[in-house]
Amino acid sequence: MGKRMEKSMAEKTEHLILGILAHVDAGKTTMAESMLYHSGTIKKPGRVDHKNAFLDTFEMERSRGITIFSKQAILSLEDTQFMLLDTPGHVDFSAEMERTLQILDYAILVISAPDGVQGHDMTLWKLLRRYQIPVFLFINKMDMPGMDRTKILKELQKYLDSGCIDFSDAVKRKEEIEEELAMCSEELMLEYLERQEIRQEIVKRAIRKREVFPCYFGSALKLTGVQEFLEGLGKYTREPSYGQEFAARVYKIARDDQGNRLTYVKITGGVLKVKDLLSGLKKESLTDEEGELWEEKVNQIRVYAGAR
Repeated sequence: MGKRMEKSMAEKTEHLILGILAHVDAGKTTMAESMLYHSGTIKKPGRVDHKNAFLDTFEMERSRGITIFSKQAILSLEDTQFMLLDTPGHVDFSAEMERTLQILDYAILVISAPDGVQGHDMTLWKLLRRYQIPVFLFINKMDMPGMDRTKILKELQKYLDSGCIDFSDAVKRKEEIEEELAMCSEELMLEYLERQEIRQEIVKRAIRKREVFPCYFGSALKLTGVQEFLEGLGKYTREPSYGQEFAARVYKIARDDQGNRLTYVKITGGVLKVKDLLSGLKKESLTDEEGELWEEKVNQIRVYAGAR
């Protein structure tokens, strides 16, 4: 019985919501396509300039070559299932992006190597800090001539956070990475001094606490560095703990092709079933103590991946 229980626990699938953010033209949608391709979600990565990106499903997005509405796709890595949300990068649609931030477990910030840290990157960083979202960074377009990894990393540490650590080539650079990690917090330093290494669980906790921000370098268009980045996501993320009672956060209202209203939610506790009756208080603002009682039945539950 003990072995069966151990096997059951080992096979438990974690579920995480992962958002991808970037300055416009940093290659965010290309990065999302590459991640979906490497994980086996799609057979061929689409391209913005070819107007066939999996997550740019609206005609206006394909014609303009930008993401306007946040969309989602399912990405599975061993025992973790990510709901990947592609958010708008253009400042004109930043409200749509910020609504999505409120439900993220982790964020991916894509930085353009040739451009370095730009003003909008710093704005995104402030928002991620406000919502206390752990961040993984992918420095894109490293295939361009003259890209200097050391110089870019110093820029990230100067303008974003000193906890930006290069996690690339983790096996070869294990000791070097651990020495840098030890400088990020007292817990990491004590762990390193006592054990001469830092356990994976401790690194996970430091990332969750926003003391460490793993950085990976590559080219989403050339499909380089993306597999290593995905392995890092699978290794250093963990599912938050949720309560037994049903709870959810609404982050988007839309309509399908038939005009049916769709309410996008993140489940933060318990179980949701079709025909469940939901209720709550309709408040004018978050500070209101009273509100009008509403009740509504769940007619359908849908999980979207791109346009499907």
